[in-house]
Amino acid sequence: MIRVLIVGTGNMAHDHAKAFAAMDDVAIVGGVDPNAANLAAFNAEFGIAHGFASVEDAIVWGEFDAASNVTPDAIHHRTTLPLLKTGKHVLCEKPLATSYSDAAELAQAAQDAGVINMVNLTYRNVPALMQAARMVEDGQIGEVRHFEASYLQSWLTQDTWGDWRTEDAWLWRLSTGHGSMGVLGDVGVHILDFASFAAGADPDRVSCRLKTFDKAPRGKIGKYTLDANDSMAMHLSLSNGAVGVIHASRFASGHINDLRLRLFGTKGGLDVRFERWTSSLSICAGDDLRSGNWVEVAFQPVVPNFRRFIEAIKAGQPVKPDFARGAALQRVLDLAVASDAAGACDQTV
Repeated sequence: MIRVLIVGTGNMAHDHAKAFAAMDDVAIVGGVDPNAANLAAFNAEFGIAHGFASVEDAIVWGEFDAASNVTPDAIHHRTTLPLLKTGKHVLCEKPLATSYSDAAELAQAAQDAGVINMVNLTYRNVPALMQAARMVEDGQIGEVRHFEASYLQSWLTQDTWGDWRTEDAWLWRLSTGHGSMGVLGDVGVHILDFASFAAGADPDRVSCRLKTFDKAPRGKIGKYTLDANDSMAMHLSLSNGAVGVIHASRFASGHINDLRLRLFGTKGGLDVRFERWTSSLSICAGDDLRSGNWVEVAFQPVVPNFRRFIEAIKAGQPVKPDFARGAALQRVLDLAVASDAAGACDQTV
């Protein structure tokens, strides 16, 4: 039985807890949150016996094997590092940290500790993406030359997930003072991983534009200063020579939570989509290139990240995407911010 500690009790923590609670070989043994009321409600909902105000208190107790870190972005580093130094396995929400230096420190600490470490890049759970990555690796579209990718959300123009003007769960994501990197860190990290993972190469140059729109009088709602970026547009080159564009926005009216990737190679193209919570994949290759005909590709279900994390612990084998991947992605995010500050000047990874 793998004993799991849930660090943080916000919205995403419920997803983590539900996933682990459904596993017969996992026991959720503790929760961590400095907000006593939130912690009590979370533990009661999931039948968790032990609650702690801090990671340090939980470590003193010590009766857990692994931790699932679901704290806000800016808290990932200071809550994950002591867990690694104590020899605990850690699954951390993305982004791994809010700076490359912090992310690299976590990656090195995880390597030094010899523990299982994983970043919860959710869209590695999309079967079409995993199939596309295999097809690229197998050479089915030849050498990748160009790509385009987008992650589109519209929760700033509708209330499907709640009212961002009144709910803390959304307001903090709009405030750098509350640890948010804006759309760049929240969903940009996902589409950056989505595109470069499938293309089979890491970014080596980046230029980026970030935009924060006026959303409230004087840019504030209560204690939240709404200064985090709402939209991003990025140009990338990859180490395999491919070039492409990535964009993401919370103002994409008509798109609740949609991802799309198009990869173009010397022998064909792939179209990967996760739209309206449905995964799809199509290819144009061979004789279809002349007519531009796209053919749907079948794919198999994948083992979700949460389950792969537990299986890795049980087997004592590394699992991807790991903290090293999280640090590499954070390096690109840092350079995207620097590029925007410099007027979208090109930055070398």
